[in-house]
Amino acid sequence: MRLSRLAVLAVLGAWVTPSPALAWGGAAQRLVLLEAIESLPKGPKEFYKNHRLELPTLAPEGQPPEDTAERRFAIDRLVPFPFRDVPLAEEPFKARFGEEASRIGRLPWLVQESYQRLVEAMKSGDAARILAESDQLAFLVAQMNDPLALTDNADGQKTDQHGLWMRFTVRLPEAMGGRLKLQAEAARYLDDPRRYVGEMAAGSYVYVDNVLFEEALAKRGQTGFTELHYEAFERRAGKLLRERLSAAATDVGSYWYTAWT
Repeated sequence: MRLSRLAVLAVLGAWVTPSPALAWGGAAQRLVLLEAIESLPKGPKEFYKNHRLELPTLAPEGQPPEDTAERRFAIDRLVPFPFRDVPLAEEPFKARFGEEASRIGRLPWLVQESYQRLVEAMKSGDAARILAESDQLAFLVAQMNDPLALTDNADGQKTDQHGLWMRFTVRLPEAMGGRLKLQAEAARYLDDPRRYVGEMAAGSYVYVDNVLFEEALAKRGQTGFTELHYEAFERRAGKLLRERLSAAATDVGSYWYTAWT
């Protein structure tokens, strides 16, 4: 009997522990960008729709930006949820937490830096630069909407769920395929894009335990990560995944719209 591609990946995943240095998979990232475009009002929507295949992630043979370990923010290593009074600027954050601050990632600051570059690109009117910066910002904002990017237990290593990162962010979206339909809200103007990073972090982190719990339930009675596992995982966490990616698309559209305005 021939194994499907997903089954082969699942078998391999049982033997190889994937590195948590992976973002949302390409399929999920492309869905986020396409839905973000749909969330925009007429002016920017027309621009991004007309140039969508020039966005690196959506280009033919294109791939999302390369991920790195600093594109994380394992904030629960330093303070418990709801992260009250955590500085939203990097220097005060480093001053408060010292060397530990450099070990949990720079994701919020990367979002802030990327947004500023997009603002400058918008001012320049250079379409290629705008699209490149938009793509990079979309990647980072989508990361902020991944609960696992915000916890020290990103790969399930602390709960005996090794490889969870790959299973939730890459393989579950692939397994859902056409059933994974996003529904973003209308993009909105962000009064304070810098402070909104903190809101994204808190709003996404609340789902960490849900991801861990639902995957543990999906694994019950199974000996490997086969297609049966992903069918069970979709039943348990498919709605959560859809909501996280839809929120990511809304936030991406909102950052683009704010920079455009």
